[in-house]
Amino acid sequence: MKTKSLFLTLTAFLFLLSGCKSYYSLTQVSRTRMLVDSRYDQQPDVYAAAYLLPYTQHVDSLMNPLVGRTSQFLDRGIPEGLLSNLLPDIFMWAAERYHEKPDFAVYNYGGIRAALPAGDVTRGDVLDVAPFENKICFGTLRGADVLELFQQFMVRGPHGVSHGVELVFDKDLKLRSAKINGKPVDPEASYRFTTIDYVAHGNDGMTAFSKKFDFVEHKKAEDNSRDLIIEYFRDKLSRGETIDPKLEGRIQIEN
Repeated sequence: MKTKSLFLTLTAFLFLLSGCKSYYSLTQVSRTRMLVDSRYDQQPDVYAAAYLLPYTQHVDSLMNPLVGRTSQFLDRGIPEGLLSNLLPDIFMWAAERYHEKPDFAVYNYGGIRAALPAGDVTRGDVLDVAPFENKICFGTLRGADVLELFQQFMVRGPHGVSHGVELVFDKDLKLRSAKINGKPVDPEASYRFTTIDYVAHGNDGMTAFSKKFDFVEHKKAEDNSRDLIIEYFRDKLSRGETIDPKLEGRIQIEN
């Protein structure tokens, strides 16, 4: 009887399993980036608000201080974006405090984790953009390795590059030309760079960075990318300036 009961149970299970067969198949996957801002506070959940109330004041005191203002919504982009341009430019700006004069900066596309709103920007907004413990660093590459690096941009990028870098790719994403400060990259020359430590160690598809030399890695808390971004914004705010990056054709893909 136990064997018969087990057989009937197994038969019923297989019957039910066969009835769960799906006749649907995945045909497309798409995604978009959504800015989480005050729009989502228009119809607050009163019960959730009451539960969070004891924590709200403390969190708001850390996240809500104004650090700067932007002229428009800033996001990363392909092949170039306003935020993709701004962040490496901030690293070039910060280089002076480290007594460095890099030729170019790189900020990885995947490391830009949020967008910035138009108008007031808070400390919390910046932490959304750069939530990791990534720190600024400096190194040198031979020109041939710089060209290899720029070609690798199209593996997971294109990544953000600083003002003065001009890259042109063909329709097959092969690097056709690369200039730094108006001059073609010389394979025999040396170029000083600045980026985040995660990238400098060859991550995010940029293995050419593993050929770096004269490498300087900063490890203090104030060397975090987010803190440098906040410092830059506060400097501009103190001068009454609005953050207003432009699309400059730093990375171009020909048809």
